[in-house]
Amino acid sequence: MEMQWSPEAEDTLKKVPFFVRKRVKARVEEEAARHGDDLVTLQHVTICRKRFLEKVSDEVKGYQVETCFGPGDCPNRAAVSDVLVEEIEQMLAGKDLGGFLKGKVDGPLKFHHEFRISVSDCPNACSRPQIVDIGLIGASKPKRSEKPCSQCIACVEACRESAILLDEDGPVIDEVVCFNCGACIHACPTGTLEEDMNGYRVLLGGKLGRHPRLGEELPGIHALEEIPGILERFVEIYQSLCRKGERLGVILERVGKEKFLEGMEKK
Repeated sequence: MEMQWSPEAEDTLKKVPFFVRKRVKARVEEEAARHGDDLVTLQHVTICRKRFLEKVSDEVKGYQVETCFGPGDCPNRAAVSDVLVEEIEQMLAGKDLGGFLKGKVDGPLKFHHEFRISVSDCPNACSRPQIVDIGLIGASKPKRSEKPCSQCIACVEACRESAILLDEDGPVIDEVVCFNCGACIHACPTGTLEEDMNGYRVLLGGKLGRHPRLGEELPGIHALEEIPGILERFVEIYQSLCRKGERLGVILERVGKEKFLEGMEKK
């Protein structure tokens, strides 16, 4: 049963930084349950906030995995990440990133030291994959099939990027503009457009903070079954190059994207 929150408690939770909000919410609900309460109040939040701030380093596990609303049956899903997220969590847990960071960082660990991976199942990117160490964006690449086009323009109307034009033979896709969201495939009533490839786009080195940067996208769409291995290798390269707990984006700026990616070829 989902625990209820008072309006004051909810307003306070909204002020917590988004990258620790889920963790703070869980701790507050644990506090309320410990007292036998089924309603979270501002008092519960205040108690947990004080305890949380006093023992931040105890809460830092070394990594975070964020997801979008895709697993909740979001209609925009281009790729399905339900099993993938669990595999990523298991892989990161096995890397002992908490212990690794404790050996690299001078002083107590903070949440901004954690290695972050974000999974979004479509280009709407609700889980902010552009500003984490590794971001994944679901992709469903369309292609023309042999089935004739009825010229109904459903695909043109479905495309938010205006990446599709109709000629006398049917739809023509501008692959430079296309976001690979799959909307045109679902809209096509004749099967003229079908899926060519499904998987994830991969972004590296995004971060917020004093010197924010957007993640740099790797070429291509990577199949679902390839993603866990790709991420594991990137984490290993990160650990081999990391100095003093720096974020992946800082490493990319220091050594260069090309040198970082050389580590994938040496596997």
